[in-house]
Amino acid sequence: MHRTRIASRARASTVALFALLAAGIAPATFAQEDFPNRPIRLITPAAPGGTTDILSRVFAAKLTEILKQQVLVDNRASASGVNAGEITARAQPDGYTLLLVYHQHTINAALNDKLPYHPVNDFTPISQLTAAGLLLVVNPASPVKTVKEFVDWTRGYKGGLNFGSAGIGSGGHLAGELFNLMAGVKAQHIPYKGSGPALADLLGGQYQYNFAGIQAAQNLVRAGKLRAIAVTNPKRIAALPDYPAMSEVLPGFELVGWYGVAGPARMPKPLVAKLHGELIKILNMPDVRERIVTDGSEPVGSAPEAFRQYMLADLVKWAKLVKESGAKLE
Repeated sequence: MHRTRIASRARASTVALFALLAAGIAPATFAQEDFPNRPIRLITPAAPGGTTDILSRVFAAKLTEILKQQVLVDNRASASGVNAGEITARAQPDGYTLLLVYHQHTINAALNDKLPYHPVNDFTPISQLTAAGLLLVVNPASPVKTVKEFVDWTRGYKGGLNFGSAGIGSGGHLAGELFNLMAGVKAQHIPYKGSGPALADLLGGQYQYNFAGIQAAQNLVRAGKLRAIAVTNPKRIAALPDYPAMSEVLPGFELVGWYGVAGPARMPKPLVAKLHGELIKILNMPDVRERIVTDGSEPVGSAPEAFRQYMLADLVKWAKLVKESGAKLE
């Protein structure tokens, strides 16, 4: 009788296991029912204090509230985010290691054919959080005030024409290269180690212009220390309606960066769905949306597969621009 009960239980367990497998649910997913049961690490490819770090801390704090478990920001600023990506790609796909990923992640692939990972296939895209263009700024002593004046001025500039950026491969670098191509100018790129030093030198008149992150540049524009000319979004944005889009004078000019969250490859779908749902809740919070829009960005909240496709398209876009412009690691 005892053996019969054991055999029956064994048969029942086997039937249940096959039913789960047939439904596409791995037994390991049951370990995720209490997720998270320990702190989560959100790796951020930036130093403390910048735009990327601030955004990561906003979402880490909100996730901590929702999940009732601490989400810790781990700043990994070196190698243009490659180190952050490598750490994430090698982590267990259990949801306890996440990456605040942004456009530099796909730009790196266009500039470096020896990355230690594939920027899409070795990750699990969870959701694109925001999209944001850049703000073209000049020193207030510059004679230009409109996009047309800027284009004409750069085309006729006598002497060395230079633009600065936060570093090689940054959005500002590629925006400058795109402008070179579309406006037919030959400005030289001056890379800095971060947007702070780059904008400081623009204030000092060390070079002529910068396609800067909107949040960082806005504060200096409001203080009268820089002059804003245009945004690189395809059209004017709600946060800065007085600034035209570059495309109003150079049709087709567009360069939009983005932020999102990804994890290691092969994360279980139920876990991805849970994290995606929590991120969407955060994006829909009035205080978060207001902060994103005020900083000149747009909330997105795409589905995981849509985000994956977006990243793949981004790879193609940056590769084309890098090839046409001749931009490279130095």
